[in-house]
Amino acid sequence: MAEMMQFDLVSPERKLASGPVRSVQIPGADGDMTAMPQHAPMITTLRPGILVTDGTEGETRYVVTGGFAEITPQATSVLAERAYGADAEGRAALEAILAETRTRAATLSGPEKDALDKVADDLARTIDTIR
Repeated sequence: MAEMMQFDLVSPERKLASGPVRSVQIPGADGDMTAMPQHAPMITTLRPGILVTDGTEGETRYVVTGGFAEITPQATSVLAERAYGADAEGRAALEAILAETRTRAATLSGPEKDALDKVADDLARTIDTIR
């Protein structure tokens, strides 16, 4: 069996996942990355996107809206601002967040508007990837 590491995904509302995985694909703020056992220790921020684990029961997809990931050689822990299963419920939640983000961005100008517009674009791309 391939080498495994511990994976935990938590949001302020609940723990979504905990268990052994072979890898975790993370939507990092500076680009997508894959954490595997024996990965160098690091902490990264998350952007809105799809997080994918390869565990004992196959591939599992989650939607995250931001947060942090801590990676060590033995484990990856994701502390998400908001997290959902990548399913119809997760898609509906993201669509509501996207509408809220666009409404707020419409009231702003300058760098604040640009930052929220980027978040809205990331959310829209994430929504498009949910089956």
